[in-house]
Order: sequence, then structure tokens, then C-alpha cells
Amino acid sequence: MSLSPHASPLRGSLPPEGADPARCGPTPDRLSPHAPPQRVAQVAVVGVGNMGGAMAARLCEQGWSVVACDIDPERQRQVQAAGAWLADTPQRAAQALCPDGVLIVCVVNAAQSRDVLLGTQGALVALRPGQTVMLCPTMSPQDTEALAEGLLVQRVGCIDAPMSGGPARARDGSMSLMLAAPDALLARHDALLAALSGQRFRISERVGDGARTKLVNNLLAGINLVGAAEALALADRLGLDLSTTLGVIEQSSGQSWIGSDRMRRALADDLVPRAHITLLAKDTALALAAARQVGFAGPLGARAARVFEQAAACDAHSDDAVLLKHLRESPGAPGPESGNEAQG
Repeated sequence: MSLSPHASPLRGSLPPEGADPARCGPTPDRLSPHAPPQRVAQVAVVGVGNMGGAMAARLCEQGWSVVACDIDPERQRQVQAAGAWLADTPQRAAQALCPDGVLIVCVVNAAQSRDVLLGTQGALVALRPGQTVMLCPTMSPQDTEALAEGLLVQRVGCIDAPMSGGPARARDGSMSLMLAAPDALLARHDALLAALSGQRFRISERVGDGARTKLVNNLLAGINLVGAAEALALADRLGLDLSTTLGVIEQSSGQSWIGSDRMRRALADDLVPRAHITLLAKDTALALAAARQVGFAGPLGARAARVFEQAAACDAHSDDAVLLKHLRESPGAPGPESGNEAQG
């Protein structure tokens, strides 16, 4: 049975419309919000922060039955209000899935992903053959491959699916997904992937290639963001109006999506974290590690990574739009590339 959305989010006492109760589990009864195993979910989302919460809300709006798990009570309330119900552990979220359901891992890094799947209350022990895990965090290809191998032992499918575009685009379904998985597995879950993303890039059948593509993309995103912030910091020193200058850049050869998005927020002094500065610090470091493994050293990546490292040390809880403030206040430039800096 391929996943498809039902008419409205599951709230009452019936399984999803058109579902086979024998396949999808027992009929729900009176439940507390943290008792999902008696309900039936087509999708479980573990990690409902900025991106995962937006994805869960979109799926609910599109008519999918969704169970969600997060350690943050406020995130739990938000996703419950959007139409999902709650599981208190990844294991219980997995227990709620239909036999061909999908567990979406949408946490920050490889360590958290391992905990979601392999921790004390991890999902792996509850996952069954025929189900699928979709790995969305940015992490090293080796970590992605290792998690996929562990799933394969239990005949659980794995879709390597890093994402890009930010929470607003995740919410409206226009974000990008970089997909690496066997063709048959992607075809089986095409309806779900289409509900999540209007920009799906088929990378290859080799799990890990999605992660590799995301690192390449995020390295360039980091370089572009540092470049945009540096250009506006220079414009400030030259006495130019920064909004006017950014308007010129946005219609000229210096334009980049991330530069426009973050610098507009910076000029409005809007540093509410949508993408923490620590994320691109992490991602650029991962990209440099991948580059070292294949013997590549470019001229810009290490410098951009160093800027993120320095900014994160000062403003770890801020949005990465804080980079403009950091460069405007910093009289010097990052040191030259060196073997030591590339390690950073």
C-alpha cells in the first residue's frame, strides 16, 4: 500500500480514510496527547523545530495523519495545534506508524539522529520491515550511510533527504529536497515527497549522495552569505545607504538568495532565529571535512567557515543574519587560509 493523504487530519475514532484497519492498527479510543501507539499515523516527524514543525503542519493541512515527537513543550503545543498528535519518545512515534509509514528525522545533526534511532527510547526497535526512515539533517555522508546500514538490517528503507529553503518554504511546500535512495522506494513514497516539496532533486540511488550534495550547497550558501555581509559592511564604511545598496545588489550581478534573505532581515534588525548561526558553522565545517577526504582545498570555503566559527562564538543563539552586525563591528578580516584554519 502506497502512502496517500486522507481527507482530513486524523482526530476522531477512525483510521485514515481508505486504510485497512488490520494493516494500520487498532481503532483509537480515548487517548491522552502522549499515547499515540493506539492511533494510526501515515507519517511520524521526530524533531518539530523550525523545519520539522513546518513540515508537520503542512502535512496535516494536506490531509496526512501525523504523529510528532519533540523535547520542547512549546514546539509540541504548536504542532498539536496544527493537527498532529504527540508521542513522548521516538519509539512511541514509530509504534504509531502504519506498516508502510514513514518516520521523518528532522533534528540538527548526526548525534541527535543516532539518538532518535538508536537511543534508549529510539525508534529502531519499533520500526518494522516495509517502513521507511527519511533522514533530513545535514550530516556527513559517512554518518548517513552508517544509519542507513543499520536500518537495512531490519529491512527498513532509508531515504537520504537533506532539505533547503527555510521554514516558510517548508510550510508552503516549496522547499528543496535532495533525494538519494533506490528508485522503487522513492516511487512508493512519491505522494508524500510531493506534498513536502515542489523542488525535488533526484540525486542518485546511493544513500549518502544527498548528504554530499547538501554539503556542497551549504558551503556555497555560507560563502555567499559571508560575501553579502562583507559587501554591506564595506558599503557602511563608505557611507552608503545599506537598503539602497542591497536593492542594487538584488537586481545586479552580486545577487544571491541567501544574501537577500538574510541581509534584509539584518537591516530590519530582525535576528529572531530561523536559522541559527551555529548551523552554517557546523555545515561549512562538515563540507571542509568532506573536501579533505577527497584531497580538495578551495580558496574560499575555509575562510567562510572561520567567519561563521567566530560569529557563532559571539552570538550562538542568533539567526545567521547576525553576520552583518559581526562584520560591521569587526575591524579585521579572518586570517589567511592555512592547514590549521581548514581544520576549523
